[in-house]
Amino acid sequence: MNLLRALATVSGMTLLSRILGFVRDFVIARAFGAGLATDAFFVAFKLPNLLRRMFAEGAFSQAFVPILGEYKNRRSKSDTLTLVDRVASLLSLALFGVTALGIALAPVLVWISAPGFAADSGKFELTVTLTRITFPYILFMSLVALAGGILNTWSRFALPAFTPVLLNVSFIAMALFAAPYFDPPVLALAWAVFLGGLLQLAIQIPALKKIAMLPRPSIDWRTAWSDPGVRRILTLMGPALIGVSVSQISLLINTMFASFLASGSVSWLYYADRLMEFPSGLLGAALGTILLPSLSRSHAANDQREYSKLLDWGLRLTLLLAAPAALALALLGVPLIATLFFHGAFSADDVFRTREALVAYSIGLTGLILVKVLAPGFYARQNVRTPVKIALVSLVATQAMNLAFVGWLHHAGLALSIGLAACLNAGLLYHGLRHHGIYHPEPGWPMFALKLLAALLVMACGLYYGMGTETQWLHDGVIERLAHLAWLVPVGATLYFATLWLLGFRLSDFKRRATTREE
Repeated sequence: MNLLRALATVSGMTLLSRILGFVRDFVIARAFGAGLATDAFFVAFKLPNLLRRMFAEGAFSQAFVPILGEYKNRRSKSDTLTLVDRVASLLSLALFGVTALGIALAPVLVWISAPGFAADSGKFELTVTLTRITFPYILFMSLVALAGGILNTWSRFALPAFTPVLLNVSFIAMALFAAPYFDPPVLALAWAVFLGGLLQLAIQIPALKKIAMLPRPSIDWRTAWSDPGVRRILTLMGPALIGVSVSQISLLINTMFASFLASGSVSWLYYADRLMEFPSGLLGAALGTILLPSLSRSHAANDQREYSKLLDWGLRLTLLLAAPAALALALLGVPLIATLFFHGAFSADDVFRTREALVAYSIGLTGLILVKVLAPGFYARQNVRTPVKIALVSLVATQAMNLAFVGWLHHAGLALSIGLAACLNAGLLYHGLRHHGIYHPEPGWPMFALKLLAALLVMACGLYYGMGTETQWLHDGVIERLAHLAWLVPVGATLYFATLWLLGFRLSDFKRRATTREE
């Protein structure tokens, strides 16, 4: 399996999803702007989305994929399918209970996550209603994560990476065509979440049938609970859940802080975060997706040399692609935000307030993506305790920085805290991998870093002089902004990669193959 090709496949599908995500945000910003209704929806959507990231894509995947990879490489196909069946059974029963409880306790959850909304009864009740509609999303997406973990272990990366496209299509369709039929119209966005989750689950079924790994859930939870493989997954999930919860709790606390700030603060952070998620998902999530199964296979084969080389490949590729993305976001904040969101109810002040958050977030983008590469170095070895300890340190640091920054930087201070804590997290993970002898850097890092810095400097000069003044972007029309970005972004990318090429970088240097066993 060519890992660079696999990365290109996952990133390509993620790129499609992110592009549609920006279309979705354009539609939402134009229709609803940044105010009471969007604040209510973003808080309501954040709750099930937070649980999805914590449980489905976080703790569950980190515990499930290494064990599944071990079964696939060391046991029979029958044993592997039995494990999948029993995990699916226990997971489904637990999710039904969590979903029912979340719907019943929606007022309590909203009060905890956005206590500032309690001062406005209308805003609070709207958020509760939206939360009840969106909460089944955690059920759908946890089962999607189960399916995705299976498909990724079988090196079927494309479909799991494609599925988020369906959520964005659902958002766009509901916002454009269904919103006028709801009262208030923002309810259409909540139903879009419900529909998008259902569609993402449905599309996985044929692919699982094709590899003969479609789960057969049962209500016999006792048999599932007593399965040794299931119990190992649950044992790993405990500390993994704590570790993943830390970052999500940080985001939740940030929302709590933002709910006390000026109206629109939650939305400004949301739109900035959406821009951040573009490179984060394109690079971080994609690299993490392909590295975890590959590292798990190397660990199962007891090939520690290959294990270290995989980590080194991931780190170099991350810095090569994440550093220019972070720099470009910081420099092109107003051009990007104005082009994507400065329409309809989204004002010029919203552009600058969102830019403040985006610049703060961009400081930690490289650290955020590095965490996605470094953490699997522990998870693939079924060591979740070390990342958990590091995550707890990052949580404490985040809240200390929140208290230090929010008073004078306001919502941008909350974004800066997240970014700096991500850098701290990445640094501690790197130290842990080196300290435990898991990762040994390959030769050539100092020269690699110098060449990278030179290329970044050239790109920064090109973007700075090419973008013009920020006020001009607010005065230009949509076509002018799109045309300007259409040549500015490729010019920046060309300057960066041309400089790297002149300094001796070649695509073949980053090709890497990992052994895989197909069933």
